[in-house]
Amino acid sequence: MTREPGHLPVTETQLNAMTRDLAAAHNDTLAQMTAQACDLSDELIESPRPEPTARPEPLVEREPAMPVARRMFLTVAGGTALAFGLAACGGGDKNAKTASDRTSGPASPSAGGYTGDFKVVALAAALENQAVGAYQAALNAAQAGKLGTVPPAVSTFVKTAMGQHADHAKAWNSVLQKAGKKPVTGTPLKDQKTVTDALGKVTDVTAVAKLALQLEDQAAQTYLTAMTGVTSKTGIAMAATIAPVEAMHSAILRFILGQYPVPDDFIGTGKAAKPSQLTA
Repeated sequence: MTREPGHLPVTETQLNAMTRDLAAAHNDTLAQMTAQACDLSDELIESPRPEPTARPEPLVEREPAMPVARRMFLTVAGGTALAFGLAACGGGDKNAKTASDRTSGPASPSAGGYTGDFKVVALAAALENQAVGAYQAALNAAQAGKLGTVPPAVSTFVKTAMGQHADHAKAWNSVLQKAGKKPVTGTPLKDQKTVTDALGKVTDVTAVAKLALQLEDQAAQTYLTAMTGVTSKTGIAMAATIAPVEAMHSAILRFILGQYPVPDDFIGTGKAAKPSQLTA
């Protein structure tokens, strides 16, 4: 059935409620994510990790899966916890650009290149920057009237998700900065041109939601892959802290697209980005 422009398969009240739950769930992870970023920096500095070794292919092809958290315990932790925590960690740089500023510029070279678990950290930061840039481009297109009627609840969700991706990118970059590595600026990913071209062709909310869902699924599945591919225990824990929030982004986008009830009870890994996709 073809929906009228601007019509959502869920009410704006429902979408706003889901977005509020998403914001609360994200805020609940900030203090933990910040502490993990500090610990991860120390762990990688004190004990450099080798490149993750390739795991043997299973005789029977099987896709690893992990239950998706549909809801998380909500607390009143404020969004400022991340900024204060990163400053205490030593990763705060007053002259550094924000993630939303970074996405429009060219990718910066890394300090001596990223290796081992640092490459996975850099990949995570690049994916988060990519999502920030995609959501910002969608907002710009909406403001320019290129997407037709955009329900206010959709704009609220986009701004909320974009801010959360910026927080995640800041956390990953703090790990690199404390270790003396160059933070990931821009989107040094092999598929960035494809994403940029696709964004330039979207003409309505549905098209934007479909593209955003691809990026969110990729991010969530990359984090799941990292849990089995990196050698740092703290790195695994940090990925596990962020992954459920990314999965909530995907779930809400599926509701916006009318794909409810959510079809996936488990997160797969088929769409995960590989470290080789990083161009920095």
